Amino acid sequence: MTPIISVSGLDKVYASGLRALDRVNLEIRRGEIFALLGPNGAGKTTLISIICGLVNPTAGTVIADGHDIARDYRAARAAIGLVPQELTTDAFETVWNTVSFSRGLFGKPRNPAHIEKVLRDLSLWEKRDQKLLSLSGGMKRRVLIAKALSHEPSILFLDEPTAGVDVSLRKDMWALVRALRATGVTVILTTHYIEEAEEMADRVGIINKGRIVLIEDKATLMRKLGQKKLIVRLRAPLGEIPEALTAWPLVLSEDGAALVYSYGASDAGSDGGPGPLITALGDMGLAIADLETTQLTLEDIFVDLIKEAA
Repeated sequence: MTPIISVSGLDKVYASGLRALDRVNLEIRRGEIFALLGPNGAGKTTLISIICGLVNPTAGTVIADGHDIARDYRAARAAIGLVPQELTTDAFETVWNTVSFSRGLFGKPRNPAHIEKVLRDLSLWEKRDQKLLSLSGGMKRRVLIAKALSHEPSILFLDEPTAGVDVSLRKDMWALVRALRATGVTVILTTHYIEEAEEMADRVGIINKGRIVLIEDKATLMRKLGQKKLIVRLRAPLGEIPEALTAWPLVLSEDGAALVYSYGASDAGSDGGPGPLITALGDMGLAIADLETTQLTLEDIFVDLIKEAA
């Protein structure tokens, strides 16, 4: 399938000499939710701004829904909806007017039915006649999404969509993004909330210092890089790991009261895994007080990858 966004050899060097992007290559699949992760200053917003036609690249090409963003700017931009990180709204306009105006900016004919649907989907219908200055921060962010969807784009960029909003509203946003994907809209989001990517994304891209460090299906990433830990708490502490247990990569806690065993999330490993380990402990007469398992999260993986790329 032809990607809906294709980025090739993208560079951005500012007049100050700062290289914000360094030979970025990226393909976004049609209809997916793609999460772009990276620390502050990694190049996330610069990349989005170039794709959306707000910043000129130094080199490279970007194709959005079949249109070159430089040669066919109007068609490319019309395919894209952008929800910026900053809460920039027309404070003295009503919700209905500002969303309708955004649709007109793209040369789309009036379509009150579509505007109504967008407002209802975002729980803004009851607020349609209110001025934006009277809305809460969370409602203003919903208005920004409504404006981005007003011209029926096939691609939606969300730059830190839930920054500064409460947990309840964040979950509402997650539900909205899934609903948009179900209608065929491709969603690309940048986020500092790792759980946001872990909850929603089909694929994850990690960018650092202007370079793409990794792009992977989320499930594959977790399977390949995720690790599990089994913590075996003993009734009686050990002075050292018994020789009979050297087949397993065990670490003894400082107080000798726990054995920690790390193994791959996708399999039990060549040492036989946790089952045989528990059997071996029983055969040795080591009494187990408790068992605890933990799994490496996407945040752990993200931090490790950034450290490796530094």
